[in-house]
Amino acid sequence: MARLTKKQKEARAKVDPKNLYTLKEASALVKDITNTKFDASIDMAIRLGVDPKKANQMVRGVVTLPHGTGKNVRVLALVTPDKEADAKEAGADFVGLDEYLQKIKDGWTDVDVIVTMPSVMGKLGPLGRVLGPRGLMPNPKTGTVTMDVKKAVADVKGGKIDFKVDKTGIIHAAIGKASFAPEKIYENADELLKTIMKLKPSTTKGVYVKSVFMSSTMSPSIPVDAKLG
Repeated sequence: MARLTKKQKEARAKVDPKNLYTLKEASALVKDITNTKFDASIDMAIRLGVDPKKANQMVRGVVTLPHGTGKNVRVLALVTPDKEADAKEAGADFVGLDEYLQKIKDGWTDVDVIVTMPSVMGKLGPLGRVLGPRGLMPNPKTGTVTMDVKKAVADVKGGKIDFKVDKTGIIHAAIGKASFAPEKIYENADELLKTIMKLKPSTTKGVYVKSVFMSSTMSPSIPVDAKLG
């Protein structure tokens, strides 16, 4: 087992694993225990009392974080020529169609999000094996398959993220950077949790949000009180 550095020991000493911190307390503490030389990501892990194997208990959604993720999201807009100007104006990093479909077929996936149009989805089908495992396949439910390409690209560049409960019942989401002020971390985390609460399946029994943890890259996890505030 790897030995902890002095800074890692100090960080762990500041977090009481038996204590449930309020969201505001955790948002301030996560900054205090982050000592990386780079701008670490702030992440949330929310364990839900759902059975992801059941279609009617699959929790998936999108949320626009008030202060964005702090990450420069690279967007590829796979659109027809008449939509290229809209995509470029909204800030898409790559815009085109056939040439990018060929690049993807050849193994290129150097983007974070792909936005496209309903009429183009047929061409993307054969690329599912490449895009699917990387979470890059556009989906109407997340707003990345739409005729309003301009709005879709602007939303993604502005802090819109999509999330989905994994097979173990946990939602993982990046909500900001360690350089954010505690208030911004709190407001982003609060928005994510409120959105997840609204998506509670009607078939769910018992406790919906079982646990919430906040952490930054290489920091210990902070247990958070599931009640908002």
